[in-house]
Amino acid sequence: MHRKNKSVLVTGGCGYIGSHVCCQLSESGYDVIVVDDLSTGHKDALLHQETLVEGNCGDRKLMTEVMEEHQVQAVLHFAGSIIVPESIELPLEYYHNNVANTLALLEAVKEKQIKHFILSSSAAVYGDDHKISIDEEAVTKPIHPYGKSKLIDEWMLSDLAAISPLTFAAIRYFNVAGADADLRIGQSSKVSTHLIKIACEVATGKRKQISIYGEDYNTPDGSCVRDYVHVVDLAKAHLAALEYLEKGGDSLAINCGYNRGYSVKEVVKAVEEVLGQPLNKELGDRRPGDVAKLIAKAEKIQGLLDWSPQFDDLKKIIESSLAWEKKLAAKPGYFS
Repeated sequence: MHRKNKSVLVTGGCGYIGSHVCCQLSESGYDVIVVDDLSTGHKDALLHQETLVEGNCGDRKLMTEVMEEHQVQAVLHFAGSIIVPESIELPLEYYHNNVANTLALLEAVKEKQIKHFILSSSAAVYGDDHKISIDEEAVTKPIHPYGKSKLIDEWMLSDLAAISPLTFAAIRYFNVAGADADLRIGQSSKVSTHLIKIACEVATGKRKQISIYGEDYNTPDGSCVRDYVHVVDLAKAHLAALEYLEKGGDSLAINCGYNRGYSVKEVVKAVEEVLGQPLNKELGDRRPGDVAKLIAKAEKIQGLLDWSPQFDDLKKIIESSLAWEKKLAAKPGYFS
C-alpha cells in the first residue's frame, strides 16, 4: 500500500532498532527520510532505498531543511546514546546527545509544524522502586543519566504538545534482541552491551566468556530480571503508534514488552539449550546503574494500538539472535 504524501523522518535510522523500523515503514508505503551521522549505524542497514542524509539530528538548520524539502509529516527519533554504565561515567555527553540534540530537533519540529512525533524512550525512566510488573502510571524515578535523559525528552515533548498541534508517542522499551526474520538486518554494534547479543558472541567464539554481573539481587536466583522483546515486534509497535496518531489518537507514553521476566541466569541457560552446549561464564560484580527487576505491564499497548506480539518466546528471540550472529561471524573482520 502506498501512502501518498506520507513522508516521515527517522533519526538514527541506520542503527539496530531504527533500521528495523525503517523497514516496516517502507514496506507499509511511507516515504522514509533517514538522518544519521553513522557514528554507530550502517548504511547497508537501509533495505529499501530510503533517502539517507548524513548528519546530526542536533543540527537544527539541517533538520529544518530536511523537513521542508521532503514535506515531512512525522518524526521518529532513535538517535542517541544508550549504554547505562557509560552514561554514569560520561553524564554530560549523554545529556548533550540525548537532551540537547533532542531539544534542537524539537525546535525544528515546532518551526515546521510537524504533526506527529515518536520517541524512542526506555523502561529506564522507571528506576528501581518497583517490585512487580510496571505499568505506565508507575512513578518515574530514573537512577542514572541515561534514564534521566529519556525522561527529560518525554517532558519536553509533553510540554511542546501542550502548546502546539503536535501529538506524540513515547515508547518505553524493555530489553530488545533478535533480528529480521530473513536475516537482512540485525544487531551489528561494534560495542555490545546487551545480554543476548553478548551470549551469542560467546557462542560464535568472538568472546571468551560471558559475565553475570551480580547474584545478590532480590530476585529468585539473585541475578537481574528483565523483560525481553523481539526487535521486529518493537518495530511494528512504532508503526502501530504512528497509525494511531494519524487517526487522531491522543499523545501517550506506552510500554513495549511482553509482561514476562527472565533472569540473567535463565537467559544464559536458554542460550545454552538453543546452542546445545555450555557457555564459558564467570561471576562478576554488580554493574553501576543495574536495577534488580524490570518487567513491562503491557496491556495498554495492546488495548490502544493495533499491535500484538508475534515473537513472545525467549527461545525464538535467542534463535533469531544466534542466527544473525552466525551470519556476522562468516564476514571478514568479525573476530578482529
